[in-house]
Amino acid sequence: VQLQASGGGLVQAGGSLRLSCVASGSTGAINAMGWYCQAPGKQREFVALVTNGVGTRYVDSVKGRFTASRDNAKNTVYLQMNSPKPEDTAVYYCYAKRIQLGRPPIDYWGQGTLVTVSS
Repeated sequence: VQLQASGGGLVQAGGSLRLSCVASGSTGAINAMGWYCQAPGKQREFVALVTNGVGTRYVDSVKGRFTASRDNAKNTVYLQMNSPKPEDTAVYYCYAKRIQLGRPPIDYWGQGTLVTVSS
């Protein structure tokens, strides 16, 4: 599975930005897709995850502002970032989990896309 993220850039605080991530390859067994972020000098952190048959969960700091969604027909996950704050500035990484019966789950990561929120 390969993940290609796009949509990052410079956005003003209070504006909006949408990230996209397209999965290719053996996408049939992908169970979940979502986003993590890594701010300068910090560890990679969870942002949002959309899981088949379960729903979507978010880190508390983005609830009510960011929306993650999936288009399974397009093997794409989105992150709609509304009212971003300067502290949301980070490299955003697309993530996918592949689950197959009888095999351990596999995590996949995209290359990251930089989001810079100006005040």
